[in-house]
Amino acid sequence: MKILSHNAKSGRRVKACLAQIHVLPGQPTANTETMLKAIASARAQTAELVVFPEMAIPGYLLGDAWERDAFLRECEACGHRIREASKGLVVVFGNVALDWRRHNEDGRVRKYNALFVAENGRFIGPRGGTYDFVVKTLLPNYREFDDSRYFYDLRRLAAEEGMSLEQALAPVITERLALGCVLCEDAWDTDYGISPLDLLKRHGVDLFINCSCSPFTLNKNTKRNRMFAAHAKRLKKPFLYINSVGIQNNGKTVYTFDGASCIYDAHAHQLSLPSRFDAGLLQADIPLASLEFGTPLDAREDGVADIYQALVFGIREFMQILGVSRVVVGVSGGIDSAVTAALYSRILSRENLLLVNLPSRFNSPTTVNLARELAANLGCYYAEVPIEESVRLTTAQVNGLAITSPAIAGPDGSLRTRLVLNDFMIENVQARDRSSRLLAALAAAFGGVFTCNANKAEATVGYTTLYGDLAGYLAALADLWKGEVYALGRYLNEAVFQREVIPAGCFNLTPSAELGPTQDVDKGLGDPLIYPYHDCLFASWVEAWQRTTPEEILEWYLAGTLERQLNYEGKLADIFPSAREFIADLERWWRQYNGMGVAKRIQSPPVLAIKRRAFGFDHREAQMGVWFSNRYLELKKQALARQG
Repeated sequence: MKILSHNAKSGRRVKACLAQIHVLPGQPTANTETMLKAIASARAQTAELVVFPEMAIPGYLLGDAWERDAFLRECEACGHRIREASKGLVVVFGNVALDWRRHNEDGRVRKYNALFVAENGRFIGPRGGTYDFVVKTLLPNYREFDDSRYFYDLRRLAAEEGMSLEQALAPVITERLALGCVLCEDAWDTDYGISPLDLLKRHGVDLFINCSCSPFTLNKNTKRNRMFAAHAKRLKKPFLYINSVGIQNNGKTVYTFDGASCIYDAHAHQLSLPSRFDAGLLQADIPLASLEFGTPLDAREDGVADIYQALVFGIREFMQILGVSRVVVGVSGGIDSAVTAALYSRILSRENLLLVNLPSRFNSPTTVNLARELAANLGCYYAEVPIEESVRLTTAQVNGLAITSPAIAGPDGSLRTRLVLNDFMIENVQARDRSSRLLAALAAAFGGVFTCNANKAEATVGYTTLYGDLAGYLAALADLWKGEVYALGRYLNEAVFQREVIPAGCFNLTPSAELGPTQDVDKGLGDPLIYPYHDCLFASWVEAWQRTTPEEILEWYLAGTLERQLNYEGKLADIFPSAREFIADLERWWRQYNGMGVAKRIQSPPVLAIKRRAFGFDHREAQMGVWFSNRYLELKKQALARQG
């Protein structure tokens, strides 16, 4: 527990405790026990106000578990246990709220994402409100959020009740305090037509509370600190922000929750817990007047150390949820698999980690030796399992296979043809033999799972074999561009291990799948992706808030501003001597991104989200085929005509 105090002698004060708890999604009873322990600890520290995160009892990202009445009833019963524990103090916590007499627009029971305020064994609702709980006003429906699928919001409720939103957004009045309670998105109001905080201010509020269940995203806390500190300064009142820790998922995307709970004063200062991704109590004696306390605002932007922390935390938590304790990593000698192995070595003991190199006749001794060196540096189990014999068997079974159909007439009375595997197909046979056959079997024999080592650039354009190197139980690096993987590898060596665990050769090696003679790393041959240019290009398609298409890319190219627009530090002329070559590359990868890349992503393992627009539920897509705008086609004609 971190206890903070202030020496100001004048004005009213409140001893508040922010309970940053580890929320287990879909486990209301376990979360309630955690909350009861936190309440007991806060009471022992003479706290007057205890605040928990949004959806502290059920968890937040639960999919259609919200449609199970038995689950809802248990959440409701757990909420009453917290109410009963509120003797002598005020407890604010998030839970699903039910109105069993009404229905949502899907015909199911009315549900609200709600805040409950309990004091001396009773719930207190907003002054003059319909319910004894606070209803979330703004329901996010972007990125990973899909709130209106399950919950009814305060805007619709107010209209239904014939109230103005200002009437509905009233403070909760306890014996000592007027609390302005909002939930997560209610304070991220920039793009909405209303500000719940400003409407609450008109009623007179002693302090504001924002209870959140907000996933970690790189640099989100920097933006939140600026925004919430500005809220506190404008409102001239203390502003309490509480968030949960843990992981939650919606099937295809796994999100980490880092907490980062803090208290803002009216002068843009803050009090916060010392570390993220850790449960803890932040207790403070808060002056209710517009006094200055805390420390200057944390404006630090996240870096590779934060990526490392989020990845290790997320992998560990996901393994615990699945009951996984042993892991197999296919190591190629390249940077992606090396970084994956190094991350797992920070989570697992040596005897629970197995690295496997699976060479074919196209694998260089260079990469095999790098895989051996990596395993030796990590001190874990290692094996080499050549795949050449099994690939030959598959090739022999398929090449020349006669297929016939007596129902279809041919020259000899029936249709007959022979199958042939070309070189490209045999490359994919090798990739699938490594993963779907051998790694899966080795993981079963080892008593664990095997990893997917794909990065975000590969996933964007489907430069990965379906059921091959795209297989695995979790894609831990699939929200990192190739350049970010290299940076993480360097950080692991320099800051985490403080020695060269990932061999230098892994950084210097030409990225290559080593599946054919055109991918000979010893000759500098490898993947067709050009880093870091393609990282920057793909990021504009996937991560940019205003996502680009070939139309914008070609327009910037013709204007000579593409390097600046993409934040690419190199020169395009060094890669593409002519517009024709530039356009051919652009269209190749755009077709892949919108074509087979979509099909592969839909069937890929879950992705551990680190940044915005992680593949899966954060990057929703349909299989629609490739589209080029008419404007792009006109620009293409101009570019090729200009070239002559």
